[in-house]
Amino acid sequence: MSYVEIIGLQKTWPEIKIDFSCSIERAKMLGIAGHSGSGKSTVLRLIAGLIQPDSEKSDTPFVLSVGGKSIKHMSPAKRGLGMVFQNAALFPHMRVDDNVAYGLRCTGMGKKQSRRVAAEFLKNFALEGFAERYPESLSGGEAQRVSLARTLIVRPSLVLFDEPFSSLDAPLRKKLASDIRDLQKKIGFTGIIVTHDINEAKAMCDHITVLKKGRQTWTGSPEDFSEAFI
Repeated sequence: MSYVEIIGLQKTWPEIKIDFSCSIERAKMLGIAGHSGSGKSTVLRLIAGLIQPDSEKSDTPFVLSVGGKSIKHMSPAKRGLGMVFQNAALFPHMRVDDNVAYGLRCTGMGKKQSRRVAAEFLKNFALEGFAERYPESLSGGEAQRVSLARTLIVRPSLVLFDEPFSSLDAPLRKKLASDIRDLQKKIGFTGIIVTHDINEAKAMCDHITVLKKGRQTWTGSPEDFSEAFI
């Protein structure tokens, strides 16, 4: 059995019907590619529990499990997932180390210890020496790396990326995509990223699936993925 199993994830609106299934091995990255309005971000929100699916009302078997544990009836906070958004959404009044340590503090770790752990963890993101800085002093790429560190430090069972580089320029997008791919291999997290950028998907993913109007129209390896499929 794969680490992530999703079967029959469905949601219907007047303009689109989502019907999504996938399986992901541990420490692998799945890319969901498609044009704007194809339902990519909606799929992530359904997985995270931020939107309730119609799947329970369907005759199709519905499976949503991570690490062999069903999460479909859990609240978003109980699912153990991490999300990285287009906007880094850092707390502006907190230092970088306190931003990164936020999840640790929520588990009961003390301020001094959580700062030490966060400062050490920042080394994985080429952010040595950034611990005492504030978000306003960071570049867009630095802020996104801090956001990723904040997500990963609590070791989420699955990381969901919602077009995390869409607000950045092309060279920086390419650099961060490569950096995150390297980190994914180093730390070994399992992830799903949605993107409309073909090169980004190829650089970051082990498998890619294409959505058109909520339905999967192609699934395969990055080597076989091309513009024609979107």
